[in-house]
Amino acid sequence: MTDVTGAPADVLHTLFHSDQGGHEQVVLCQDRASGLKAVIAIHSTALGPALGGTRFYPYATEAEAVADALNLARGMSYKNAMAGLDHGGGKAVIIGDPERDKTEDLLLAYGRMVASLGGRYVTACDVGTYVADMDVVARECRWTTGRSPENGGAGDSSVLTAFGVYQGMRASAQHLWGDPSLRGRTVGIAGVGKVGHHLVRHLRDEGAEVVITDVRADAVRRILDQHPEGVRAVTDTEALIRVESLDVYAPCALGGALNDLTVPQLTAKVVCGAANNQLAHPGVEKDLADRGILYAPDYVVNAGGVIQVADELHGFDFDRCRAKASKIFDTTLAIFAHAKEDGIPPAAAADRIAEQRMADARAGRTAR
Repeated sequence: MTDVTGAPADVLHTLFHSDQGGHEQVVLCQDRASGLKAVIAIHSTALGPALGGTRFYPYATEAEAVADALNLARGMSYKNAMAGLDHGGGKAVIIGDPERDKTEDLLLAYGRMVASLGGRYVTACDVGTYVADMDVVARECRWTTGRSPENGGAGDSSVLTAFGVYQGMRASAQHLWGDPSLRGRTVGIAGVGKVGHHLVRHLRDEGAEVVITDVRADAVRRILDQHPEGVRAVTDTEALIRVESLDVYAPCALGGALNDLTVPQLTAKVVCGAANNQLAHPGVEKDLADRGILYAPDYVVNAGGVIQVADELHGFDFDRCRAKASKIFDTTLAIFAHAKEDGIPPAAAADRIAEQRMADARAGRTAR
């Protein structure tokens, strides 16, 4: 069923009525000449202009693309709030296969769409888009981050994303085992691409044992070549989560990694990874807690990248960003403390803290 605009009715219900809605603005973008079809979702600007990446993905349906944009934008509001940034949450998705459909004309058209919002949304890289793509988008839109150093940007944000996840792991170890060191621990990483391969390096530098898997054989081979000792590979994620000696599981690919099928099989005592939207549905966080598994909320620990791209707007300084990203350790510990005090899962505790910061900002704006 569709409404008078032709949009699926369930999507509009999500936007206007459900707990997953509450978005300020959703823009449907089309440029027939380049083939661009995109959705830009702005969840909140309570803390400042919405900031979030651009995902380029071959969605099965337009409704799926809209739903993903809504969900990702909402997640960015919480991520930016917990990272202490003066930015709200937004996200864009481009519908298509980036290997086949991505062209310069399409990216330029997309840049014009973002620019038309006048700074309410600031874009960056995400799945399927890269620094070189943001350089193209920036030719039409000054509200673009994640650009190359040659074009005034900060470059690859996955470096600090991985560093933040590593800090989240250290905080998890401190909370659970009384020691932040990961030396001698076994960490399983599902997805060793843009972020995962940096995370392997941090863990090996500290002396952790690492088990990896990835759908791309070349990504696995690169890691094994770079780290001939202390790293081994398994066939797939199902095998990884069942490794008997696993201490920490790090989902670093697409979302939904923690679900009704995977949680009962987990052997790890900690889940801390870079992937967005790891919880497949509400209630999974309780399932983890019931099994005694400590979950470090994804949008808290993977915020290093957004800290980097936000800093680019003010003149990028890597040392300043690294210092901010290192605070993810303290933020994660604080969330665990709140969760224990209130008797709720860490994901719920993080949501409460983020929602309070956004509410305080809205109240302050109303008072003015």
